[in-house]
Amino acid sequence: MKAGDTSTEGTAFHAVDIIRTKRDGRELSDAQIDWVIAAYTAGEVADEQMSALAMAIVFRGLNGSELDRWTRAMINSGERLDFSSLEKPTVDKHSTGGVGDKITLPLAPLVAACGVAVPQLAGRGLGHTGGTLDKMESIPGWRSSLATEEMLRQLADIGVVICAPGPGLVPADKKLYALRDVTGTVESIPLLASSIMSKKIAEGAAALVLDVKVGSGAFMKTSESARELAQTMVDLGRAEGMTTAALLTDMSVPLGRTAGNALEVAESIEVLAGGGPADVVELTVALAREMVAAVGRDDHDPADLLASGAAMDIWRSMISAQGGDPDAPLPSAHETEVITAEQDGFLQSLDALGVGEAAWRLGAGRARKEHAVQPGAGVVLHAKPGMRIHVGQPLFTLHTDTPERFGRAREAIEGAYNIGNTAPEERPLILDRIV
Repeated sequence: MKAGDTSTEGTAFHAVDIIRTKRDGRELSDAQIDWVIAAYTAGEVADEQMSALAMAIVFRGLNGSELDRWTRAMINSGERLDFSSLEKPTVDKHSTGGVGDKITLPLAPLVAACGVAVPQLAGRGLGHTGGTLDKMESIPGWRSSLATEEMLRQLADIGVVICAPGPGLVPADKKLYALRDVTGTVESIPLLASSIMSKKIAEGAAALVLDVKVGSGAFMKTSESARELAQTMVDLGRAEGMTTAALLTDMSVPLGRTAGNALEVAESIEVLAGGGPADVVELTVALAREMVAAVGRDDHDPADLLASGAAMDIWRSMISAQGGDPDAPLPSAHETEVITAEQDGFLQSLDALGVGEAAWRLGAGRARKEHAVQPGAGVVLHAKPGMRIHVGQPLFTLHTDTPERFGRAREAIEGAYNIGNTAPEERPLILDRIV
């Protein structure tokens, strides 16, 4: 075998030939796709070769049949979960990530309160976007790693689980995700869609609702790119027999009034208790309605169950089942700093990316996956766009255990908002529905 061929004995394929095929804009065959995903997962295709193929896909794309096959090959690289033993229908939700996006926390127990099983396999944050597991792990004692048998038992008994995916679920994506992050190939819609959907399909739920964020604090900055991503993922789900729908939602402004792990847990508990910020409640209920409708269990309005306290009961049971104490005080930062308004007027804009950057700089996020986060770090927002502001009024409170971080966080925040003489036009939170 020549150097760089990475061919497996008995196969007709070489990695370099597959790279050239896509580089030149030609269609990859099913067999080529199956081979390259399996060989890369097994370590027979080198990282630099898969990097070259990923970059070729960034420029040349994948057509519909290629993308279907690529996604299926990623799914087939590992195990699939099976929830057929459950008596309830199963539905999952995925968000493409944003700032202050704590929706999974009140949403999952709310949908379970509607008589639906919610196997919510979640991830960690990277950069300015927060991760569900990081938020949940700020609850004392709560654990994210569950065996499949524990998951099934908890779904049968309580109706909901939020946990980390096991190592056997789509191992091809674990390798390719890390590679894309360091090779400038994250932005490819086919690669992004197949990464998300391979995991969601392998998780085995009957239905999936996607929350595709658009705006400065989201991965997709324009409505056009977000709509393309949403439609691509919906099509992939349906091709695999999964009932799939997507909402396009605004992420130009942070969701709610907190960005940070324990801060967002506290706000989620407010929502479960019947309070909380209006935008968090609106999106939680909208996604819950989509999820229960997708599995035909929409005979009760989730808004009523949220107000009744039924979702809070399930939240507490879920936390206890995973070793957490639902009554324990949440971690709080040792140091705080308040940023106040320097003029009268209306808060005209509040950039989600700037707030997310500030929370990240305070210690709420990580630059690399192996880094630890500060559970109490983050930003509390005292005003949202449209509110009248007075000189000296608190606008933000910064939280951290390491006060030397305040300076850089303040820089991110101070460039993220504008106060003017007129109130801005109100922006809708839910921009579109894709089916």
